[in-house]
Amino acid sequence: MITVQNLGKSFDHRMVVQNLSFEAADGAITGLLGANGAGKSTTLRMICGVLKPEAGTVIVDDVAATGDPLERQRRLGALLDHVGIYSRLTVRENLIYFGQLRAMPSASLSRRVEQVIAMLGLESIADRRTAGFSQGERMKTALGRALLHSPKNLLLDEPTNGLDIPTVRSLREILRRLRDAGSCVVFSSHVLDEVRALCDKVVIIAGGRVIAQGAPDELCVQSGAATLEDAYISLTENVSC
Repeated sequence: MITVQNLGKSFDHRMVVQNLSFEAADGAITGLLGANGAGKSTTLRMICGVLKPEAGTVIVDDVAATGDPLERQRRLGALLDHVGIYSRLTVRENLIYFGQLRAMPSASLSRRVEQVIAMLGLESIADRRTAGFSQGERMKTALGRALLHSPKNLLLDEPTNGLDIPTVRSLREILRRLRDAGSCVVFSSHVLDEVRALCDKVVIIAGGRVIAQGAPDELCVQSGAATLEDAYISLTENVSC
């Protein structure tokens, strides 16, 4: 479970996230929905510790940001972009390397690498160097890196950007399996179809603030709209960035 309470962050004296709060439950997919520049990526980076909030609190399970940072990191897996994959290494070598950085014991690391390769359908490219990989192949390798230490909580920032339709379908199925296994999955998107297809809960963000949150059907009722798209437009049309 991830709890975000009154987060605030500014860049160059401009508030990009302000008084932002939401809760993402275990066994559910929570989507952060908003236009580009709404504050979604900044929020995810504060949750995983890449950025330090200027205000507010992040709690991952029962570990607050002020607690043991290594324990908090163990409970999180993050896919914030598709970079950071070493092109001279194979998929398997990349995963082993990142597992060693996390000080995973050699025996359990070897088993887990094979499990992740099978889970993500990477068997056919597991021993290829990642140089020249497609966007989808890079995304799956980066996702494997995020899942390697079996985190209970997973953060993904615009994970379908640049992916073809088969890869998007594959990613959706992976996220549903993780949710059904009890994981807390949080992902950001500005694509309504992705949110509608995956999310148990939607947090609408505009101008760095939470405008509304709830299940897709609840947001429609709240706004008096027939569709999630209409609800989004109704709830955000008068919000200044």
